[in-house]
Amino acid sequence: MGSRGEAERTIKVTLEILKQRLAGNEPDNLAVQLPEDLANPLRGEGGREGFALAEFYRRVAEKEGIEEPQAMRHARAVALVLQEAVTTGEMDDVCHQLKDEYAELFGRQGE
Repeated sequence: MGSRGEAERTIKVTLEILKQRLAGNEPDNLAVQLPEDLANPLRGEGGREGFALAEFYRRVAEKEGIEEPQAMRHARAVALVLQEAVTTGEMDDVCHQLKDEYAELFGRQGE
């Protein structure tokens, strides 16, 4: 991520894809703990789509117009910031909705 604009786009895209994966009010629950500019991509009900982590990365890559290895790095960076920005309980709620393989995205392997 080079410029501020690129970083903002990466955050927006990653959070939009995460919203597609989450169910019910979980995206809104996550959004209320974030600054407004970060919260906007999460507003509203989740998409309840049950896609795997590989598909998550593929969607980020496609929407950002980048290769998947770069999309993986971008998504992981956003996930790291997200974990630092919200409560542990909220991250636990988010991770509970995701398949175990998503532990890689959030750096929670072995938990």
